[in-house]
This record gives sequence, structure tokens and C-alpha cells, in this order.
Amino acid sequence: MKPAHNIHEVTGDILLSKAAVIAHGVAPNDDFHAGLALQLRERFPAMYKDFRHYCQTHHPKSGDMWVWSGSGPNGPVRIACLLTQEAAYDHGKHPGRATHESVNHSLKKLRALIDADKPSAVALPKLATGVGGLKWEEVAPLIHKHLGNTEMPVWLYTNFQKGQAANETLLNARH
Repeated sequence: MKPAHNIHEVTGDILLSKAAVIAHGVAPNDDFHAGLALQLRERFPAMYKDFRHYCQTHHPKSGDMWVWSGSGPNGPVRIACLLTQEAAYDHGKHPGRATHESVNHSLKKLRALIDADKPSAVALPKLATGVGGLKWEEVAPLIHKHLGNTEMPVWLYTNFQKGQAANETLLNARH
């Protein structure tokens, strides 16, 4: 699939992104124990606490999205938790795997947020491919379908390099 003009694959550490919104995939009631979720929990403990409270009071389902606003090293940041995985069967258990349906619904909700709030840029990892267990070849087309024609850049972190800021300039972004 030919990449959309506003989706730019980058290499680096998404936590160093200057994007106004950082999206990632989790499960309802997720304990943020691995991968990017763990890094976000460590960097933004208030976000994790607020997510747990949200899950306990609203009982979200896979396919939903929850957004947290706070302060990051590059200024204000919003973290969009896309509920791409099935919830854990019991408290403290590992969440289920991601599903195409949940990824699709979560991306629709992210797109609605983008259309309503018009952030300067959005960053997301290879969504649902780590703990979520999906294949990138299956997820990438969904990202292009839902985010491919937005007006702002979408920084797609396809290669993780801890501590390295990605080149988030349109001039040098690779397609």
C-alpha cells in the first residue's frame, strides 16, 4: 500500500516526540506492565492512575479510546489510549490479544479526536503488534485508512531507538 502523504515513518523513541497527541494500544483495565505502556506509566504516573480510575468507573470495552492530558518534557501532551486488546479475564491477569475490529474502532475514535481538536501532529507506534499480537502487515492498512488523509502529520514510529529523538520534520520524513 502506498503511504498517504501525511503519514511519515520515523525511527526513534516515541516518548521524545513533539507531537501534540501520542497514541498507543492497551486493553481495558490494562496494568501497563510491558512495552510502550510501561514506559508511559513510568513517565506519567498520574496518567496511569487516572486510567485505572476511568476503567473502574466506566468499564470501557475494546475498541474504545481514552485520552489523558498532562505535561511532558516538550510541553503539554495528550496520551490517547486506544483499547485495541481484549480485557484481562481477571484482575492482575494478562490482557487478551488485539483484534482487527478493536483496532479499527479505536482508530475511528482517534480520527474523530483529530478532526474535532486539530492537533499539530499525532505520533503512534506499530499499534497492536507487540503485546497485542497482530501482524504489522495487517495493522498498517488500517492506520492508512483512518489517518491517511488528515491535515496534520502523523508520525508513525516503525523502528524504536531508545533515547533517540526521531526526525519529525516534513522535509526529511521518509515515505
